[in-house]
Amino acid sequence: MNPFYLKLKNALEHSEGDIWAETVLTGEHAGDKRLLVNTDKSKKKCCESVRDNDRVFRERIGRTPKLIICGAGHVSMPIIRIGKMLGFAVTVIEDRPKFADNARAAGADQVFCVPFREGLADIPGDSDSWFVIVTRGHRYDTECLEAILQKRYAYVGMMGSRRRVAIVKNQLEEKGVSREVLDAVHTPIGLKIGAETPEEIAVSVMAEIIQVKNVRSEESGGRAGGYSDEILSCIFGTETDEKNTGVPKKVLATIISRKGSAPRSVGTKMLILEDGTTVDTIGGGCIESEIIQKALVMMRTDTPDFQICTVDMTADQAEDEGMVCGGVVEIMLERV
Repeated sequence: MNPFYLKLKNALEHSEGDIWAETVLTGEHAGDKRLLVNTDKSKKKCCESVRDNDRVFRERIGRTPKLIICGAGHVSMPIIRIGKMLGFAVTVIEDRPKFADNARAAGADQVFCVPFREGLADIPGDSDSWFVIVTRGHRYDTECLEAILQKRYAYVGMMGSRRRVAIVKNQLEEKGVSREVLDAVHTPIGLKIGAETPEEIAVSVMAEIIQVKNVRSEESGGRAGGYSDEILSCIFGTETDEKNTGVPKKVLATIISRKGSAPRSVGTKMLILEDGTTVDTIGGGCIESEIIQKALVMMRTDTPDFQICTVDMTADQAEDEGMVCGGVVEIMLERV
């Protein structure tokens, strides 16, 4: 296995900051990869660049996003369900057993039935942690917000009236938390859509989180790349074929550039297995079919372990195939 993936696994498990990867696309070092952890923000762009006359692709490696909900009242239930639908790993902290059971029934991945401060102490936080505070009183809001602001996070939102929010912020400012940090907390939580019911409030909260997530990605030069849990599980699974010849049985496809209305963004990945099955998708249709065939050839013949393919789906071709998207996509294929 490429040592890069062992380093990546370690970084995903232990690093709290942003993780970036660079892959050399051309030249004698094509296919070489390196990991960048907690690098200077000025260098953090999901894009292609040139280094020593070689093309280099840089991408932010996003972890599985974690949604941490403090409180399991009536608003939390639809937030849990929508969060799961959007691919978040959902954790709920609630000190009342009956309400904690409701969170489990709603589908939360983890439920800590403990005092809020104790539960938050067990959550390290990182740049892919999204915190939502929806407790039953400002005393608990203060406990939660104070603990969260000492961690790394992607987002913090707190529900409450203007008066309740002001009380919490004033209490924390008296404890030494800067007003600038407090003003960055999303209060009142959620986009302004006139939400009234718990379900509508949940939609507004998750819509705001999506907005923040996508704006952050655009500021990084494009959508975050990254490896889904399913792809990582396959990469770290069996590494050789049944005859133990040492030949990798998997090829990873990554979109490195696109023009036009291609269906998926730069950084999107798909893993192709030896039997032609896939994990995740880079858009389906003819694009995906062509890449699967090229990957199978890589695995079954003596071809280079790294190559770049261009798939051109003009508007006419897309229409003939019944696709709603067209454009040109450049895809990196590498054995893993």
